[in-house]
Amino acid sequence: MEILWFLIALVMIGFVLVPFLRRRRGMIEQVPSGHPDAADPANYGFVRQEELDIRMPGPDQDLLDVLDLVQRTQDYRAASQLLAGTEAEGELRWQRVQAFAGAAALELQQRPGGVSEAPGGQWLRVWRTEQPKDAGGAAVQAEFLVQQAWRTATPGTDEFRIIMEEARSACGEAALLAPGDPIPYIIELSVARGLAYPRPEFEQLWLKILDRAPAHMGAHLAALHYWCEKWHGSRELAYDFAEAAAARAPQGSLLAAMPLFAVFEHLPEVNLVSGFYQSEVVTKAIHGALFTVHAARPDDPMLAHVRHLLVFFLVRGERWAEAMDQLIHVDGHVGALPWTLSADPAAEFAVYRALAVAGYEANGGSPATLPH
Repeated sequence: MEILWFLIALVMIGFVLVPFLRRRRGMIEQVPSGHPDAADPANYGFVRQEELDIRMPGPDQDLLDVLDLVQRTQDYRAASQLLAGTEAEGELRWQRVQAFAGAAALELQQRPGGVSEAPGGQWLRVWRTEQPKDAGGAAVQAEFLVQQAWRTATPGTDEFRIIMEEARSACGEAALLAPGDPIPYIIELSVARGLAYPRPEFEQLWLKILDRAPAHMGAHLAALHYWCEKWHGSRELAYDFAEAAAARAPQGSLLAAMPLFAVFEHLPEVNLVSGFYQSEVVTKAIHGALFTVHAARPDDPMLAHVRHLLVFFLVRGERWAEAMDQLIHVDGHVGALPWTLSADPAAEFAVYRALAVAGYEANGGSPATLPH
């Protein structure tokens, strides 16, 4: 119990001392490895911090194998084949497009190229040159440009606008190559946010997505950003959008968890309100997400995203056993909100995991009582 209260005290100090608070999301500072209050993940079969995979929210071995092959050989063909064999309307194809684009962007960042060295991500340029009519390659190129804009330029600058306009054109080209594919339009949602589309134009874009994939969780999450207070909407508009999506969610759809994402996007920069994470609005959103997690298909590609966000809220709300129940399903992969907002996603996740373990044990839990 003393360890638990010590950890909670550290958290509360983090709430109050702004210099030690990660401002936009109220993240907890890292407990150093080897600290006496850092829980040993091995006791619960959890993956050690240095082995956590920050690339994806959950396992996708086919994608990992192809990414490894493409990056090792700089041959795009395996990526093209994987996307061609992935259902166009599903969440998995969207995640794989993001992963390939992100890998190319990271390669370029690490190896910008020079007189005697080819730039990183050359395989994507070759892909587009050799197979200009490949819809998968066109979608990856569009997403690559979007990620480049957010990674390398500042919103509102000419550089940012130029890259985003190029991304917009790439989205249009990808859409022409695959008329029924929602992904080019989903990618354009980020362009719409960056270029501040007027609402009528954004709503026309959104209707194109609804016509093709009305229950697409990834699309809804991308659209939610546009409606948030920090971009082109408000707290009320974002909540309305999320609650409407939850209300029309088909049976077993993870769209019922959308209100939790809306709450997360509007967390106060500095929270000094005792019991905020036990408040009615947060509790209601958590319960909706928990319900949809239990009702969802175990192989739903978006399930891990919801579980990761639940870990954040359940730990903050001191609901230790429920947090542990989510951790056993997602441990090992941390490429999801809220961890990806941190400069060190694995360290951020490890802190929350340590707090969950400490709280669980302080209330009588142990590795033997944790269901798997």
